[in-house]
Amino acid sequence: MEIGAFQDLMDQLYGETDRERGIPSTIAWLCEETGELAQAVRKGTEDQQLHELGDVLAWLASLANQLGLSLEDAARRYVDNPP
Repeated sequence: MEIGAFQDLMDQLYGETDRERGIPSTIAWLCEETGELAQAVRKGTEDQQLHELGDVLAWLASLANQLGLSLEDAARRYVDNPP
């Protein structure tokens, strides 16, 4: 799946609820999921790691949608001018 299509899907599935929750709560959820990913990387199975990667990606897409930004544009930076 293309990252833009994934971002659009997350908006279709959760966009209204995410906007009602707001950016501060979305960032809190993203941080929590990132912590769960870190724990899965340290102690989890491959399936747990994959699950948590998906959760982090979903919350990142939610944040991008609320900010009105494109994850494709953010990723393009690494193609056009990598840091």
